[in-house]
Amino acid sequence: MRHGKRNQRLSKPTDQREALIHGMMQGLIIHRRVKTTYARAKEAQRLADRLVTWGKEGSVHSRRLAFRILQNRTLVKHLFADIAPVFVDVQGGYTRVTRLNFRRGDGAQEAVLTFSLDAALHQTAPAPKTSAAAVVAPAAGQAPASPAEQETEKPKGFLEGLRGLWTRKKKGL
Repeated sequence: MRHGKRNQRLSKPTDQREALIHGMMQGLIIHRRVKTTYARAKEAQRLADRLVTWGKEGSVHSRRLAFRILQNRTLVKHLFADIAPVFVDVQGGYTRVTRLNFRRGDGAQEAVLTFSLDAALHQTAPAPKTSAAAVVAPAAGQAPASPAEQETEKPKGFLEGLRGLWTRKKKGL
C-alpha cells in the first residue's frame, strides 16, 4: 500500500519518472523555464526548490546531491555560482508554476515552470561569448584586409547545398 507516499506517479515507472524530472531540472537550469504539463510542473517544482536550497547551502555534500540530479558539473557550477546567490535573502518559493491553455491533442493542462526572481537571474546571466575569429585583431604591421579580400568564398544558398547532396562526384579527377 502507498500510505504516506507524497510524490505523483505521472503514469510512469520509477526510473522513467526520475529521468523525466531530472531532465526537466537540467532544462530549467539551462533555459530558466520549462514548458510541460501542470502535473509534471508541480512535481518538478518540489525538486527545483530543493536544488536551490542546496545551492544556498554551498557545502560539498549539497554539491554532490545536486550532481546526483543534474549529472553535469557545469550545470552544478552554474546553479551554485549564478542561480543560488540570487535567492540568498529569500526563504522559499524559488520557482513559480504558471498555468497555460489546454493542449490540443489530449486536453492536458499545460504550465510553465520558471524561477520566481526571473528578472534578477537574467541580469546575472553571463554575456554571450563572441567567436574567437572576431576577437583576434590583425597584426600591427599589416593593414586591415579590404572587404573584397575578406569575402573570397561566396556562401552557398540553401538550394546549392541541396544540389551538392544529390550530384555525383566524378571519379579519377
